[in-house]
Amino acid sequence: MHALAARRWAVSPSAKGTIGYMEKRAIFGGMTLPFLLLAPQLAVTLVFFYWPAAQAVWQSFQLQDAFGLRSEFVGLENYRELFHNADYYHTMGNTLFFAAAVTTLSLSLALFLATQADKNIRGASIYKTLLIWPYAVAPAVAGVLWLFMFQPSLGVVARGIRAIGIDWNPLLNGTHAMTLCILAATWKQISYNFLFFLAGLQAIPKSVYEAAAMDGAKPLRRFWTITFPLLAPTAFFLLVVNIVYVFFDTFGIIDSVTSGGPAKATETLVYKVYQDGKLGADLGGSAAQSVVLMVIVVALTAVQFRFIDRKVNY
Repeated sequence: MHALAARRWAVSPSAKGTIGYMEKRAIFGGMTLPFLLLAPQLAVTLVFFYWPAAQAVWQSFQLQDAFGLRSEFVGLENYRELFHNADYYHTMGNTLFFAAAVTTLSLSLALFLATQADKNIRGASIYKTLLIWPYAVAPAVAGVLWLFMFQPSLGVVARGIRAIGIDWNPLLNGTHAMTLCILAATWKQISYNFLFFLAGLQAIPKSVYEAAAMDGAKPLRRFWTITFPLLAPTAFFLLVVNIVYVFFDTFGIIDSVTSGGPAKATETLVYKVYQDGKLGADLGGSAAQSVVLMVIVVALTAVQFRFIDRKVNY
């Protein structure tokens, strides 16, 4: 019986294609071609990441004069001054709160929208296209759009908020300003998360849902016992990406919406690097801040891979 099954598998065209696909390998006769294929990506990484990072580390040990004409090696003085600055810890707290809020909201909303888009509904293609559009908007433009809607005196949404009795004013109220930045950053990132969640949902076999439905599992139970566990690898990847996004790519939103105000209520670590380096002309201190920011992001990513990745089922 086993011999007959093996013989049928051997003569089956689909089986031959599968075996051929499984046995297909890329074989290089030497090391020249692999290095040539890797060279462009390695060059981009070296020029746009490692070189600037090395310059930032070296500059963090230096002190420039007021005109930027002369540098002096001061060792760890920039770091000592940085960690003795109370404003820096306030900015770090702002960043952690901002990162937690944006990551939680963007992942939750994107997952909800993806589950709705995965259903067989009329106009699903239009629905999906409209959800993808915000990803094409630049962060600074996204910030300006939300600023126009929530501007205290001219914004359409701000007028509605004021009409219900809320004294909305992100220009003077730090809580309102942080809320506006969170909404803008979340809206900008939802499309990216939506794409990956939708792809992950479409990769789940429908037969699994059908079997669970036949066993009497309700939609909510099917989500928590089937959908969410099978989406764990996608969710873990997006968690890492969203943390990096909030720490670095939200600079344009912060700059266009609040410029770190009012009274530094929305100043994040990446914006403080710009504020002190570009506007304050403290290049050494700004470089030290960028190094600390890079270490924080790398540490957070390492913690996620060390502890959260263990609970992900691939």
